[in-house]
Amino acid sequence: MTRLAGLAFGAALAVAAGTANAADTELPSAPASCGAPPALMVIEPTEARVAARIAHRLPLTIVAMGSSSTQGVGASAPELSYPSRLEAALKERFPGIDIRVINRGKGGEDVSEELARLDRDVIAERPELVIWQVGTNAVLRRDDLTADRELIERGVAQLKESGSDVVLMDLQYAPRVLARPAYAEMEQLIATVAERDRVGLFRRFEIMRYWQASQQENAQMVGPDGLHMTDRGYGCLADELAEGLAQNWRAQQRAAPSGRVAGLAVLSHAAAPPADAAP
Repeated sequence: MTRLAGLAFGAALAVAAGTANAADTELPSAPASCGAPPALMVIEPTEARVAARIAHRLPLTIVAMGSSSTQGVGASAPELSYPSRLEAALKERFPGIDIRVINRGKGGEDVSEELARLDRDVIAERPELVIWQVGTNAVLRRDDLTADRELIERGVAQLKESGSDVVLMDLQYAPRVLARPAYAEMEQLIATVAERDRVGLFRRFEIMRYWQASQQENAQMVGPDGLHMTDRGYGCLADELAEGLAQNWRAQQRAAPSGRVAGLAVLSHAAAPPADAAP
């Protein structure tokens, strides 16, 4: 994007938000009509590390790992990718907490390529939570997924050993994915890994299927290439994911006896700051 085009885009956002200063414009909210049923947004099991930090109002670092739909291919500007909008949506739900979402998506990558950079691009950031969007490029490239489960499990184990909570995000419901014979197998494979390894699963595929079934606006969610999401799609994705994460963290706080939250011993990879230093 040229500097002139970038200025024009920022000005348009400022007008839409009713602000006088484009530099201070907040990211646009997700459309109100994109809400999926609460059951589809449930993320289990509880993310104890993150819930503990939220309970103590400590800074939270999240890394979004994946390929093009994490990078934001199809969005009209980098700040309209789902990780950028997820950060804004979580800050709305947890005001006063320093929440940072780092985008580590790289278009065209498969699980083996993501594993190769896991240490450098993800674990090095010392995140409390990693959201790993995985599986789409495998389905687009091949029908035999024999090796994929072992590779995904290896990545999940590596992330858990580093001390991070993990949420897997499955495929997008899009024409080019549905045209591939292995899409259903990959969706089940990811769900099986999440259940076996006791990590979260964000059911993007089923949520996007709901969007299509309940609205006549799927073309606005998926772009003309039949694969990548649009600004509207990324906005809805970020909002649904933020709500699922928020419900997960709040459930842990409600369930904790005597106001204590599980995971206090692992609040941080480093020593936690004194209570009076928390924001």
